[in-house]
Amino acid sequence: MIPVTPKAEPRGFDVAVRNPGKKFLLNNPNPSSRQYDKHKYWQEASEDLRAAYRGVCAYTCMYIFGPGTVDHFLPKVKYPEHAYEWNNYRLASFRANYHKNDSTEVIDPFVVQPGWFVLDIPSCLVRPGDHLSKIVFDQVNETIKTLKLNDDDFFVQERCDIMVEYANGEVNLGFLSRRYPFLAAEIVRQNIQDTAHLYFKRR
Repeated sequence: MIPVTPKAEPRGFDVAVRNPGKKFLLNNPNPSSRQYDKHKYWQEASEDLRAAYRGVCAYTCMYIFGPGTVDHFLPKVKYPEHAYEWNNYRLASFRANYHKNDSTEVIDPFVVQPGWFVLDIPSCLVRPGDHLSKIVFDQVNETIKTLKLNDDDFFVQERCDIMVEYANGEVNLGFLSRRYPFLAAEIVRQNIQDTAHLYFKRR
């Protein structure tokens, strides 16, 4: 995970999402998941969310092939007042959103600092960075655990596959910066731009 800069609320959000959401909450101040299922106004903002964040999952920092999902960073069942607010939405892959579920233990990508999450080479496992305070270290560990960044083989394999493609010259650093920014940042931080082929080889 790397820092994600919040993007401006899209035009028309009030009409499509916030206003109907507020109307629904006025009559249902503490909706159940089943009630929310019939009032998914946030889906009206899904295309804008994907465009704003260029299709990159806020949690895995990997490009989403497909529409992606609207994650409520503050879970809507626990924080209904934020259910229809743009600043509470994070673009997430289906798998990342599923793993996060209603957890409040995941670090917000909007407040992550560079170096909090780092990549182990060549295992492609994510770990806490060095010299973190105990509080941040524990938060990073809990985030990795909750999102299953290392326990979901799909995430680990995709990171490794992309690193192999980079090592073999099939993709360049600019491509990674656009679609896999965490990997790009780690390649630069670890200064392996010219030596990645020593760690990652096509089998």
